[in-house]
Amino acid sequence: MGDLIGRLRDGLPEDAVLTDPDVMRSYATDMASFCAAGAPGAVVLPRTVEQVQHVMRTATALRVPVVPQGARTGLSGAANALDGCIVLSLVKMDRIVEIDPVDRVAVVEPGVVNADLSRAVAEQGLYYPPDPSSWEQCTIGGNIGTASGGLCCVKYGVTAEYVLGLDVVLADGRLLKTGRRTAKGVAGYDLTRLFVGSEGSLGVIVRAVLALRPEPPQQLALAAEFPSVAAACEAVCRIMRRGHAPSLLELMDGTTVRAVNSMARMGLPESTEALLLAAFDTPDPGPDLAAVAELCREAGATEVVPAEDAAESDLLLQARRMSLPALETLRPATMIDDVCVPRSRLAEMLDGTAAVAERHGLTIGVCAHAGDGNTHPVVCFDPADPDEARRARESFDEIMALGLKLGGTITGEHGVGLLKKEWLAKELGPVALEMQRGIKQVFDPLGLLNPGKVLDA
Repeated sequence: MGDLIGRLRDGLPEDAVLTDPDVMRSYATDMASFCAAGAPGAVVLPRTVEQVQHVMRTATALRVPVVPQGARTGLSGAANALDGCIVLSLVKMDRIVEIDPVDRVAVVEPGVVNADLSRAVAEQGLYYPPDPSSWEQCTIGGNIGTASGGLCCVKYGVTAEYVLGLDVVLADGRLLKTGRRTAKGVAGYDLTRLFVGSEGSLGVIVRAVLALRPEPPQQLALAAEFPSVAAACEAVCRIMRRGHAPSLLELMDGTTVRAVNSMARMGLPESTEALLLAAFDTPDPGPDLAAVAELCREAGATEVVPAEDAAESDLLLQARRMSLPALETLRPATMIDDVCVPRSRLAEMLDGTAAVAERHGLTIGVCAHAGDGNTHPVVCFDPADPDEARRARESFDEIMALGLKLGGTITGEHGVGLLKKEWLAKELGPVALEMQRGIKQVFDPLGLLNPGKVLDA
């Protein structure tokens, strides 16, 4: 270990290498429960591409595993440390290098916080749509690593659709440039897309070229109360079937609504079993909101409340962003699932999840990006109670199995990490799994980059 620390410090500033055990412990995990974590041999906080290259060359020379990290807001254990590894935290590489309003691109380092980028481009009349619920903390590098989504995906799509090009430090320290900054380009295999969602297992992203859009008008929202999640899901189907293009279409079940009220006194309707939030960012959202309100009533909504202005809309959206933190207050720990199903099967997914909760005697709240079928069942439990912890794990697995049965996927935006590694094989099948392992071997032949995450060896 002394050789590792010495070699790292040979090419890095003194304050870039952390070795204090208590400090390193704070870098050991992301926000996932039930995921093992080890004690790092060193934590490195580089500020330049050259420093990242030095870290990777050192790791290759000494055969030391490297765990790339962003802000550690992930929910799958992908950023968890291994015993003796180098934790490579990229949060100090936080420069917005360029914002180009003509080409409509931003060039950023991986440690740039999502919300900071959004505000910076807004000053030039531009818009970066991907907006995970943790957007005030999560970094662009982490977003790219997990192919994250957000509340506006139903209209604007996910992170992968906005990554035009990348600079990536490979396992041996070489610098790879992928993609482009042009509006179009099909030269060679799409290596850029390969790195999006790879969770630091193929290379270390050190710069990204991101597509931007013109800033849309301020969105206006409405909230619709339903007596059941099935009725709310029927409203979602009607909205999409009629060709509406909401900028946001989010669902909170009754458990989630009550948790948010308990934590923040938001004044949401406690009696509802499902709250559907819809928003439009068109120049005149009134007709769309009126049409959606009527579709909600036809599906069984007991009350539909349109926001009067942007401030009220923001309050509704803030309630949705508080869903996960609020559910985390119900029990000492949570396991947050991330199952995405076809919109037409959304009601079956939520009803099935409720049945799992009843069968195991657990509290499971669900918030969902209903417009794209991405559900987030949150299993609340006490890890100090062995039986309750067992039931939590079993319910988590049953929910993933249900998602696959309904034609869905085990993760829509949180990634695989450690938490869902065994389920990846069930979703992909043996042929696809073999191809993915082959790709890993090409980029990381020594298996040093985030080993044990995503794929088994």
